[in-house]
Amino acid sequence: MVERGRNERRQDVRWEDPAVSVEAAGRLAGLPFLEAIRDGGLPAPPVSRLLGFTLVDVEPGRAVFECEPAEAHYNPTGSVHGGVISTLLDSALSCAVHSTLAAGTGSTTVEIKVNFVRPVVIGTGRLRAEGRVIHAGGRLATAEARLTDQAGKLYAHAVGTCLVFTAR
Repeated sequence: MVERGRNERRQDVRWEDPAVSVEAAGRLAGLPFLEAIRDGGLPAPPVSRLLGFTLVDVEPGRAVFECEPAEAHYNPTGSVHGGVISTLLDSALSCAVHSTLAAGTGSTTVEIKVNFVRPVVIGTGRLRAEGRVIHAGGRLATAEARLTDQAGKLYAHAVGTCLVFTAR
């Protein structure tokens, strides 16, 4: 048995006040809002700092995040936890939807279905989650996302539904 604390790791996470981005989300259309996050004009959401993923590309109906798998993402059996992968895919597909929204509207995921194709480990290298809108309606939008490595090998894919609403 391993002595507790002997092999302990530590990770410090820092983020900016999310209220700044929340306020901007209520007044900006989706695409300029996401471009501001990508370009550093608005703070990235705390979850992206916690899990170590970054919005690297966005255009109408499409959003791309990248993430380097880390030991802190591991489940007890030595691969990246499915919740981390699901969060990355959800971010890509929901931001793809958000990129199509007018100022004064927002969205939230109401359903997501994830298929895990192969395990992700540290040696997998940098991952890319690309989300694309399938259908953007007035109340509901559907989108899909694919998680691939730098060579384009598929690790997981998802489809989700987002509820579109008037921002508070």
